[in-house]
Amino acid sequence: MRYTRVSMGGRAVWGRVEDDAVLLLSESPLEGDPSVIGTVPLDEACWLPPVVPPVFYAVGMNYPRHIEHARLLGDAAGVVPERPEAGYRANNALTGHRTAIVKPDGLRGRFEAEPELVAVIGRTLRYATRRQARDAVFGWTIGNDVSARAWQHEDRTFWRSKNSDTFKPMGPWIETDVDALAQTTTLRVNGEVRALFPTGDMVFDPFDHLVEITKYITVHPGDVLWMGAESTCQIEPGDTVDIEISGIGVLSNSVRAETARPPATPPERRQQP
Repeated sequence: MRYTRVSMGGRAVWGRVEDDAVLLLSESPLEGDPSVIGTVPLDEACWLPPVVPPVFYAVGMNYPRHIEHARLLGDAAGVVPERPEAGYRANNALTGHRTAIVKPDGLRGRFEAEPELVAVIGRTLRYATRRQARDAVFGWTIGNDVSARAWQHEDRTFWRSKNSDTFKPMGPWIETDVDALAQTTTLRVNGEVRALFPTGDMVFDPFDHLVEITKYITVHPGDVLWMGAESTCQIEPGDTVDIEISGIGVLSNSVRAETARPPATPPERRQQP
């Protein structure tokens, strides 16, 4: 099945995609057995990220070709990892299918899209076996790990290079009935193929990461795990970015420049005691 979230009258509603319609649901399928309470035509849906995760895990440098590319560029991260490790991203960066990726005013240098498989967790896990990790994945969706490379190299952390508003498109839905690791990932910009690779050609797969994460951290229903990309490509305002993972769907987003914004307000100084 395909589950998603749409905006109805400014309110987020879960839905199930069937044929050319979204069947509106009474509650999250992660929490119960929802009933159908309405319908909206697919072409009229206002898409939201298909889940807002309690915790947003993200994997980097998880494809051999990406690692080799980084090594040739002299990046210290361009080495094959010895064990699965995950980082974090911020929920404010999430945006849905057919919404705009906003390039911040003043950003210079490489502004890139990264096509990623995303695992959506459906069960609470701690000290998981590989089989338990596999059984805990509720379904799969698609992510675009938009990255501002200059900020990534200037800053001590990824706080803005990976986490600025709209930098994490995700969707359009969660597919529950697919062998995600047997699929193909395709990245197109304005209809031109810019990346094409086997989705499952990873150093460590999602279940490896869940086994490692749950040695230390409890994962919960609704948590997501982004699995990295083999390739990246430059994007600019005016572009349309389509990420397709066969068997799951197509995540499509336009790119636009940031419009006028209010002047920055300087932070208040703390009064010394």
